[in-house]
Amino acid sequence: METTLPISATDQAMQLEWNYGAHNYHPIPVVLTRGEGVFLWDVEGKRYFDFLSAYSAVSQGHCHPRIIGAMIKQAQRLTLTSRAFYNDQTGVCEKFMCDYFGYDKVLLMNSGAEGGETALKLTRKWAYKVKGIPQDQAKTVYAAGNFWGRTLAAISSSTDASSTNDFGPLLPGYIIIPYNDLNALENAFKSDPNIAGFMVEPIQGEAGVLVPDEGYLRGVRDLCTRYNVLFIADEVQTGIGRTGKRVACDYENVKPDLLVLGKALSGGTMPVSAVLTSDEVMLTIKPGEHGSTFGGNPLACAVTMAALRVIDEEKLADNAMAMGEVFRARMTALSQKTDMVKLVRGRGLLNAIVIAEKHGLGDETAWEVCLRLKDNGLLTKPTHGDKIRFAPPLTITEEQMHEACDIIEKTILAH
Repeated sequence: METTLPISATDQAMQLEWNYGAHNYHPIPVVLTRGEGVFLWDVEGKRYFDFLSAYSAVSQGHCHPRIIGAMIKQAQRLTLTSRAFYNDQTGVCEKFMCDYFGYDKVLLMNSGAEGGETALKLTRKWAYKVKGIPQDQAKTVYAAGNFWGRTLAAISSSTDASSTNDFGPLLPGYIIIPYNDLNALENAFKSDPNIAGFMVEPIQGEAGVLVPDEGYLRGVRDLCTRYNVLFIADEVQTGIGRTGKRVACDYENVKPDLLVLGKALSGGTMPVSAVLTSDEVMLTIKPGEHGSTFGGNPLACAVTMAALRVIDEEKLADNAMAMGEVFRARMTALSQKTDMVKLVRGRGLLNAIVIAEKHGLGDETAWEVCLRLKDNGLLTKPTHGDKIRFAPPLTITEEQMHEACDIIEKTILAH
């Protein structure tokens, strides 16, 4: 008599997603059910180090009690009014954020992509209302290798074929230049008087944690000032303590005209994004010209203030700086033991290693390494084929960091 083996909880959850969800993701095969601090647990009860932090959204650690406490307290009072009415949280949060980051105004949205879209719309409005660019002629410049979302506006600036194939026609008004190239940026500014803004990641995360040359951000600031172009810093992933500073632009003491934030603004509890800028830029937008039903909702505002206070009061940026140095030292030492690790780079706790392709695996080598890391109790994911990004919560201790690095070393040396 034929017997049917029971389906595991892991297989059942993955099969449900496959059967009923869109096939637009290729996750590491693990089904997670609980998180606390730097750890995650799967449905079978196994514990893992989280070294992706939901792409840096969980910088404060999973289910931080202060953030969850603020969320519960506000959720029991008021969650959403829309912006058709005032509420008692939005203005308080807006003032808190403007004081915290040093800007005149903030516009709250939800996803990071919405933050980028908002920055683009503000830049175009400013182009016509302030700079005097002829109507519908404004252009924006982007660095090759950028990633700021999957909307049509975001992918129109992408140089990644997997983002753009079969989604055209893309939006007009985009100029794409090499990253970390001030000459290319100045040549673009010189060649077209209708350029309104330059949007750039201070460190390119999705591209593989590409850190620009020292002086690049200062050069961007100087060129944007000289040519009257808005400097838009996409700090959705690099901001809020991740790189060891409040925002990554602080490494060169530069202030962008528009600062785009997201991810860790809520400590990973809900989608919150924001664009901070000056009165001159922000007040070009009038009632009815931009907004969101959920943007700036009272629940998000209460959570955001709690999440930012945790970063400051627990000195998580300082910890990111120190633990990042530990991580890179361990990975650099590992690279001396094996030719599998070709390069180590990053700032704070946003880091990556470049993996050499192994015979028989080719460009799947990094993926296979991540599968073995999962088996050994550490979760992360490759990006752009041969790069593995490592971005644990900023709450990680030195003891935990060494334990995690031991797992990485053991895994890579076993290949």
